[in-house]
Amino acid sequence: MAYPGSFQSTDAPANLTELGASNFGADQRALYLKLFSGEMFKGFQQQTIARDLVMKRTLRNGKSMQFIYTGRTGAEYHTPGNSILGNSNQAPPVAEKTITVDDLLISSAFVYELDEVLAHYDLRSEISRKIGYALAEKYDRLIFRSITNGARNASPVSATDYKEPGGTQVRVGTTANFSDAYDADALVNAFFDAAAALDEKGVSQDGRVAVLTPRQYYALIQNVTGNSLINRDVTGTALQSGKGIMSIAGIDIYKSTNIPFFSNYGTKFGTTGGTTDTGVAAPGNLGDFIDNAMEDADKVASGSYGEQNEYGLGSEFSKSCGLIFQREAAGCVEAIGPQVQVTSGDTSILYQGDVIVGRLAMGADYLNPAACVELFAGAASGDAAFA
Repeated sequence: MAYPGSFQSTDAPANLTELGASNFGADQRALYLKLFSGEMFKGFQQQTIARDLVMKRTLRNGKSMQFIYTGRTGAEYHTPGNSILGNSNQAPPVAEKTITVDDLLISSAFVYELDEVLAHYDLRSEISRKIGYALAEKYDRLIFRSITNGARNASPVSATDYKEPGGTQVRVGTTANFSDAYDADALVNAFFDAAAALDEKGVSQDGRVAVLTPRQYYALIQNVTGNSLINRDVTGTALQSGKGIMSIAGIDIYKSTNIPFFSNYGTKFGTTGGTTDTGVAAPGNLGDFIDNAMEDADKVASGSYGEQNEYGLGSEFSKSCGLIFQREAAGCVEAIGPQVQVTSGDTSILYQGDVIVGRLAMGADYLNPAACVELFAGAASGDAAFA
């Protein structure tokens, strides 16, 4: 019905296409929320690399998941006439590792409806990507810290005469200088040392990867003529984009700013060099999220909210400068996968906007220490195991 003196009608034209409605449904905004969900997942998947590089399991109706280790057994010659009743030491030995789900991890934003009306860009889509980035960043950091922990520990199978191999720490370079972490030749040597150690400890060659900082990766790119690491099928612009080095010693290489790097995440700047910093000048205007010291674990007391697994304190990564591992190195348990929730109805009316929440419930820890290799630089010995 139109009001007197007005050309506006309350009845929508019969041929009006409502782009936000699902199958001509009454809710004209139904698809807009789903668009946001897709953007959040897209942002998460673009940023995280660790999720597909380790063992991931979904947890239901429980707070933790048990992983069973089975050690090796021996072989012996049979003595004629003797009964075969199994190994006298009851081998193979069996041990377990339990991964607990951390507390609910969230990233949220309030979107004021008037701001959406006035904005000339898709406000929700932009916010959704940033929420996905925040969750993915934390996800990767916890897994990489767990792998570092595994590189410093013995195997859970530690029965007498049946002890399984533990983690490995490989030094990059031969000096006490942190700048060795960027030395291309030293990195290549460390890769071959790590590959040999993994072979010697019986770790499968399938799924071996390395994660370095961007500057370490590009240091390898710049020195391809000297270290013969160029992929001969990739040249020109592809090489310049950072895709020229595919692997070293059969280890695929990834780059990330979320690995522990001298008690920071992925970056460590300073101009003095030597044993105090890397000797790499900051590019300037870093903002608040780059070159910051690693946060300490949130697990401080029973019943506290935060991390329920041992991820280590920032100070315990003072020499760490890269990771090499096989997919059995760590496990990730998800009770709630990446999800998005949006308020609606009376809540939206009351606040004239929507609260958008991205959430995730996961936990990570090392599984097979033998599959974990930590690269370190500086002093002759690496950091000790987490307290």
